[in-house]
Amino acid sequence: MSKILVIAPHPDDETLGCGGTLFRQRKEGDLLYWMIVTCISKDSGWRAKTVKKRETEIEAVENIYMFEDVFHFSLPTTKIDTLPISLLIEKITDIYKKIEPEIIFMPFAYDLHTDHQVVAKALQSTFKWFRYPCIKKVLMYETPSETDFNFFEKRVFRPSVFIDISEYLDDKIEAMTIYKTEMNEFPFPRSEKNIRSLAAYRGSQSGFEAAEAFELVYERK
Repeated sequence: MSKILVIAPHPDDETLGCGGTLFRQRKEGDLLYWMIVTCISKDSGWRAKTVKKRETEIEAVENIYMFEDVFHFSLPTTKIDTLPISLLIEKITDIYKKIEPEIIFMPFAYDLHTDHQVVAKALQSTFKWFRYPCIKKVLMYETPSETDFNFFEKRVFRPSVFIDISEYLDDKIEAMTIYKTEMNEFPFPRSEKNIRSLAAYRGSQSGFEAAEAFELVYERK
């Protein structure tokens, strides 16, 4: 049994990036934890109705994955690059001390969204084995509409780990449909058809009906 921490710059990144894997690992007996870095709020100009709807969605997603705990940093979405990175590092390492995660799923460091980039930059400062020896493996996930839209960056997502989610793809879709405002019809990147197509493509690379792909960042055995 392992403690798995999935780090989501925004709610829905966890499902888009590794939802099927989370369902699989939970069934295999692992303990799941969710770190949500940003939020929307009335103070940042969002309507109260929209904020409440997002809170309801997050609660529903928490229940469907059966997370052991959820950590809300509540930093302003699209604006965390304006904050001291030390603040984010401190919040992340506080969670490490609390739960001692063994496996971490994080966003791809070269995603288009600035929030993803800043989170990844903060995370790389936390992987020194002599500070947090509990961490045994770190994997970067891909996020449709972020990982595949950074046209200027030469560094592209090159998966080296593939996890079979054939039995859990429908569960992933069900979780994603909770985020009603984030889904749309194909060819929108966050559509059911595109999610299924990506899973099939990654499966074709690895010999499965459906798979999720990751870049291995760090592993200690």
